[in-house]
Amino acid sequence: MGIKMNFISGLFGFLFLDGLLLCTAADVHHYDFFLQEANFTKMCSTKSMLTVNGSFPGPTIQARKGDTIFVNVINQGTYGVTIHWHGVKQPRNPWSDGPENVTQCPIGPGTNFTYEVILSDEEGTLWWHAHSDWTRATVHGAIVILPAAGTTYPFPTPYEEQTIVLASWFKGDVMAMISTSIQTGANPTQADGYTINGEPGDLIRLLQCLTVVAQDAAYIKPINTTYIMITPGQTMDVLFTANQTLSHFYMAASPYHDSVLTFPNSTATAIVQYEGNYTAPSSPFFPALPAYNDIDAAQKFTNSVKSLANEEYPINVPERQLQA
Repeated sequence: MGIKMNFISGLFGFLFLDGLLLCTAADVHHYDFFLQEANFTKMCSTKSMLTVNGSFPGPTIQARKGDTIFVNVINQGTYGVTIHWHGVKQPRNPWSDGPENVTQCPIGPGTNFTYEVILSDEEGTLWWHAHSDWTRATVHGAIVILPAAGTTYPFPTPYEEQTIVLASWFKGDVMAMISTSIQTGANPTQADGYTINGEPGDLIRLLQCLTVVAQDAAYIKPINTTYIMITPGQTMDVLFTANQTLSHFYMAASPYHDSVLTFPNSTATAIVQYEGNYTAPSSPFFPALPAYNDIDAAQKFTNSVKSLANEEYPINVPERQLQA
């Protein structure tokens, strides 16, 4: 039994059965994003923060390769915000790309703006996020792009899919933090910890043993590994295979850091829970992660990433002719 995981790493720092539609034309999807303040309690403190539709992370956008998505953003917050569709190429459509004061003015409080998100050759997992100062720390979510209708993955169709969003958590007001940093010249406050799907510890039903098959909505040659090295703003598609003894296992996320500067060296965990009849252990098995500064482990993973580059998914590399 296999399961495909869509991993997303937040810039500061998803479950459905898959079936192929029988139509052939690209579809149009509509979403409403309400920017609004909501209270959250985590790590023994409560704060109000800007969200989309009152959730953290925000809602997942699901479409197919070649589809078009209209997202109506209604700003019920207190300051201007824009939304960026990270990794979506947006051919000939820069005015819906989202960088604040570059391709558009901020969406002011009490106003709305409808984005047209045009999918072209992207296939896999991407993410959307606010593109206004540090608002992206709380305003972000997944974009899951399935294969075009009538096609399938370049690997066996997984039993089910689950999206995992990795992010940083700040106990304070992120907008106040960055404003203070800009005014004083001091370094911004560091994150207080990390989250998996919005929680420092969360229960998700997953299976294990992983193969990385895509990165930033582009297929790669499969990488069989016991860990992944994912950088801020990056996304990956990972296959899990259920080949362990029925039990509970921890999934853990911790930082990689090769600098002398201080950083929040903490670990976020979730539980990989097998389905079936068995007695759960008193404490799940904890995976062995590389050390926070293990540069060899980081380079081993990144050096393994290579384009799929087959007939169905070719890579056109520009060639420069050298003159004698």
